[in-house]
Amino acid sequence: MSDPLLRELDHYVVLEPGKGDIILSAAETLDWLAGHLAALAEPPADLADLADPEARAGRLLDTACELELAPGRAIQWFAVRLEPPT
Repeated sequence: MSDPLLRELDHYVVLEPGKGDIILSAAETLDWLAGHLAALAEPPADLADLADPEARAGRLLDTACELELAPGRAIQWFAVRLEPPT
């Protein structure tokens, strides 16, 4: 189960093989994940029951921090806080 405080964060650092770290907003991270999920021939088994890449991306954002695209090739995302809480 993910930490409820993570849902309050608005930004994520995303890591892709061969690319530098990128900081995205939560909405951009969902789009980024959905794009990678849509490009897969088949969704991961634990996400197959969800209707579309956007729903799958939402589940991943809440429950994981890595998606294997191919054997030995994975993307990762981590919640970050850019400003201290007020």
